[in-house]
Amino acid sequence: MHRALLALLLFAPLPAFAQRTDEQLWLAANASVPVGDKARVTLESIGRFSDRAGGFFHSEFGALGSMVVANGVEIAAGYRHVEDWDHGRALPNEERLRQIVTVTLGGGFATRLRLEQRFNSSGSGVGVRFRPQLRFTLPLARKGPTLFATHEDFLNLNDTRWGQRSGYERMRNSIGITVPLARRLSTDVGYLNQYRFGRGGARDQMDHAMTLTLSLTLDGVFSGHHGDAD
Repeated sequence: MHRALLALLLFAPLPAFAQRTDEQLWLAANASVPVGDKARVTLESIGRFSDRAGGFFHSEFGALGSMVVANGVEIAAGYRHVEDWDHGRALPNEERLRQIVTVTLGGGFATRLRLEQRFNSSGSGVGVRFRPQLRFTLPLARKGPTLFATHEDFLNLNDTRWGQRSGYERMRNSIGITVPLARRLSTDVGYLNQYRFGRGGARDQMDHAMTLTLSLTLDGVFSGHHGDAD
């Protein structure tokens, strides 16, 4: 129980009020395939809906290659194509390169350090962003559901001509449950709270999102291979 109480501290930085709010639905699907004993390739897709944006407003497609380099330490690198809409009107799209280090801390905790390079179609310059995340998991039964909670910060490391401004951009806090659906298929169902700090005179915004993720792990499917997604 004390570990569950510690996990609640992940939500401590959450501001009490926001000047604007939005209700959203976040969907994701991932499929990972092992490449040898310590490496894997993951294909990722994301779709999001927003009340303020009038429906479907965000999509991401990408791939990630990861490798275990030490006990409890995994490194990864990947790419994502990102598109946005506002009431059906297409906004500038973005290409992202990502480098990730994930470390298991023990006691149900793990940390993920992500560095992103962002290329926006509306202007020149590369936006660099750092996204540290702390994650807590608590199994409820052997090979059964698992509770999870996360806290993630978004830190912009530079300014760009297309609009990125250096500084603390936003935070995300989530809580949910991972449920096995089949031998290689699981789903995450949860609630995510995103607080975006107003920049350049804009008001702060708080987003309330229901999240649903399907994850397929193809361990042992291909001969010669033995048996996470973001």
